[in-house]
Amino acid sequence: MVQLTSPPRGLSFSHPVVLISTWFGSGLLPKAPGTWGSVAAMPFALLIWWLGGALWLALAGVALFAVGIWSSQRYTLALGRDDPSEVVVDEVAALWLVLSALPVTPFNWFAGFLLFRIFDIVKPWPISWADGRIKGGIGIMLDDMIAAFYAVLLFVAIDIAIASLT
Repeated sequence: MVQLTSPPRGLSFSHPVVLISTWFGSGLLPKAPGTWGSVAAMPFALLIWWLGGALWLALAGVALFAVGIWSSQRYTLALGRDDPSEVVVDEVAALWLVLSALPVTPFNWFAGFLLFRIFDIVKPWPISWADGRIKGGIGIMLDDMIAAFYAVLLFVAIDIAIASLT
């Protein structure tokens, strides 16, 4: 049986702050919660894209970024810890922005997923700077937005390089 991380005292699993911050509990799974949150973001991304295309997915990412600042701030205050690993709304919003910028094919979306996860885990500068220096809800969300930007830039650079070879 899988043992989930418990939400903060005073917040039940069904509380909107917990549902949003942990992306419906995916961040409460043990081992690699950021990856689980990113995986859980994918079906929602596909549904949003199917309903309204890349623009809707980008707008949903921006809206979730704003909501994520609020929910992650509330979650961390209730928990009494900065940037707990179970808060994965940052991965969800950032991944939606990455996917909104890519042509919709299984390969492209998988590549975008991998590039984002690599940048989010490795944290090259300025991702590491934002992660270490900016606190609260904005800090939780911002480093992943920078990782999303890097992922899209690298994807485009690779795409251009491959196109120039053909």
